Amino acid sequence: MADVKLMIAGRPYDVHCADGEESQLLQLAAVVDERARGIQGGTEVRQLLFAALMLADDAQEAKGRIEKAEPQSDSLRAAVALAESREAATRDELRAAVAREQAALKELETARQPVFATAVAKDSSNDRALLQIADRIEALAAKVEQIP
Repeated sequence: MADVKLMIAGRPYDVHCADGEESQLLQLAAVVDERARGIQGGTEVRQLLFAALMLADDAQEAKGRIEKAEPQSDSLRAAVALAESREAATRDELRAAVAREQAALKELETARQPVFATAVAKDSSNDRALLQIADRIEALAAKVEQIP
């Protein structure tokens, strides 16, 4: 047990508290002292009475605000849960769409390979034909040069 000396409304009070709670008790006493000093006139007991009543009123108002906020926080929690479930569903849909796109790209690549091979083969036969034509033209040009 710890002993703490408090000053409230100009009067000292010796109070016992659990070890480690001294600073909390001093802070609370400062709040009570501030309220009591704010009340002019009357006896010390009257100042403390009104300070206690004002602090009780503050506590009751805070409790009322908390009770009013609870339904709003419940609806916010529900909205967050709904948004998270929709996000998860959308993420799953996106993964499925990516998988379908990758499969379609593979199919397209597979379908292109025979067409590309045919095009390359046609290009090779065309290249050979063009080389043959070029050779004939060169041969004819050589013959034309030989004519007197």
